[in-house]
Amino acid sequence: MITCYLKYVIDPYKIAEFEEYGRRWIALVTRLGGNHHGYFLPSEGASNIAYAMFSFPSFAAYEDYRHRMAQDPECQELLEIEKSNRSIISYERSFLRPVLE
Repeated sequence: MITCYLKYVIDPYKIAEFEEYGRRWIALVTRLGGNHHGYFLPSEGASNIAYAMFSFPSFAAYEDYRHRMAQDPECQELLEIEKSNRSIISYERSFLRPVLE
């Protein structure tokens, strides 16, 4: 299994827009074969940092998701909406693997 970990720097005045973006991506990742673990928005502490995590059975499955996402009209529409909203200032993406018993 591979987990994609995203750390976002967001506009603290556009948290509602970012939250809607996150809600929609959860359903899209799930529809395209991933297991979304949620978006995590600021509560206490920094007001401009958010996180998201989602998993796929393998890195190859993640790459297939990326290819399918690039062709998916709903995914592309959401990316265009975010370009207009500009709730995301920047992000970092890392890939993790679990340590299980």
